[in-house]
Amino acid sequence: MVVLAASVLSKSGKVLVSRQFVDMTRIRIEGLLAAFPKLVGTGKQHTYVETENVRYVYQPIEALYLLLVTNKQSNILEDLEILRLLSKLVPEYCYSLDEEGICKTAFELIFAFDEVICLGHKENVTVAQVKQYCEMESHEEKLHKLVLQSKINETKDVMKRKASEIDKSKIDKNKGDKGGFMSMGSGRIESSFSDMSISSSGSGFGSSSGLGLTADVDSFSTKSKGRQLSSATAPPKGLGMQLGKSQKTNQFLESLKAEGELIVEDVQPRAGQARVAAAAPTDPITLTAEEKLNVTLKRDGGISNFDVQGTLSLQILNQEDALIQVQTETGGNPGILFKTHPNMNKELFSNENILGLKDPNRPFPSGSAGDAAGVGLLKWRMQSADESMVPLTINCWPSVSGNETYVSIEYEASAMFDLRNVVISVPLPALREAPNVRQIDGEWRYDSRNSVLEWSILLIDNSNRSGSMEFVVPPADSSVFFPISVRFSATSTYSDLKVVNIIPLRGGGAPSPKFSQRTNLITENYQVV
Repeated sequence: MVVLAASVLSKSGKVLVSRQFVDMTRIRIEGLLAAFPKLVGTGKQHTYVETENVRYVYQPIEALYLLLVTNKQSNILEDLEILRLLSKLVPEYCYSLDEEGICKTAFELIFAFDEVICLGHKENVTVAQVKQYCEMESHEEKLHKLVLQSKINETKDVMKRKASEIDKSKIDKNKGDKGGFMSMGSGRIESSFSDMSISSSGSGFGSSSGLGLTADVDSFSTKSKGRQLSSATAPPKGLGMQLGKSQKTNQFLESLKAEGELIVEDVQPRAGQARVAAAAPTDPITLTAEEKLNVTLKRDGGISNFDVQGTLSLQILNQEDALIQVQTETGGNPGILFKTHPNMNKELFSNENILGLKDPNRPFPSGSAGDAAGVGLLKWRMQSADESMVPLTINCWPSVSGNETYVSIEYEASAMFDLRNVVISVPLPALREAPNVRQIDGEWRYDSRNSVLEWSILLIDNSNRSGSMEFVVPPADSSVFFPISVRFSATSTYSDLKVVNIIPLRGGGAPSPKFSQRTNLITENYQVV
């Protein structure tokens, strides 16, 4: 009771694809397939033909025959079920149902046949499951690529920061070199600059900086025995080299702009001042409270998993500000369990909500803004089965009507958070064209490569706590549209942890250093399955 082979033949009897599931010789299968067109031509109107040894179960598909060769003891009802499933798979993988389309996707069809039939027996699978198995997507591979991309981005940031530091040091060095003066003849000349301007050409003393800028001296006064001396003219050769540097710098800035980097233009300096690179203001102490959401919701309602993991990190720029303690205030959520770093004073945090090192004379590590993400001080975790704690719920209703599948999706957001940059990714069956979106609250984008419809909402607040979308695709199983992935961010957290003060430990009544606090809630894995 097994399927011997699954084949696709043309109406003329030419074998296009054939997959055997039992051991048989090539002469044997070629003989069986060659006999099929003669048997069909007898005028019978059935979808199967029997001989002395085997049974042919077939189905016409336009100019082709989809054929199963089984033994006579096989269950005809199960064979018809296999034939029906294979007839749905062939159009999914073939661009056109003709000889050319079958030959181009022959290997894809063979792999799909293998997922449906194993050792001659039918597997309990659907069309969507077969496509998923053949795609062989790996979560570990995606995670590895994300980690690799993050390392590349981090290296680019370090490279840009180092380049900016080198340019700034060259500017400072160049400003120091402008204090030198020349000797003319036998007398000593004392000169003082009265006016300077930044230009790319002209007369005067030319000096190049790391940014490729040229500082020209318009006029300067000299005092030597009551005589006035005019300014010397720089050689044109030097000016040509400076212009080349300026052009290269402009090309570099343009390339950064093309990559999406924000370039801060320098303000035209006043007379007597050199141009310096604009630096963004940075607080000496930065504390970052971040929570990551891992949520798995059921498509019919309820929660499979709800997990919140949070961290509080500290970043100090200057070593003189490192001898401190951090006074915090928690939101009083009883479901959150806090755990301090092993080097922190646990009793001090338990009694007074103050984060400090066990050794009060030991400072925190310090470094520049781009060296590290910060020093971890505190972490916490919350798990719950209460559905009211979920910030965003998704309800998806696929329904088949005729030759189309109508999919209605709606979201409902809790009043706890204002969600930003919300993206709801809905998997779709393989489509030749984009889905027909009939109604949507927000914007949508179709990723044809991954066959995913992305529904994006810039901000969800009290004005749009609920929204819906409706689109139409060709007939598909309801399981194709799951799992739905969601990502968003928020500026408030479940713990409601706040830093209220920075306590300096240095003597002499030193004032509290300035600090800034960043709070962020992000999704790490948020799905509806």
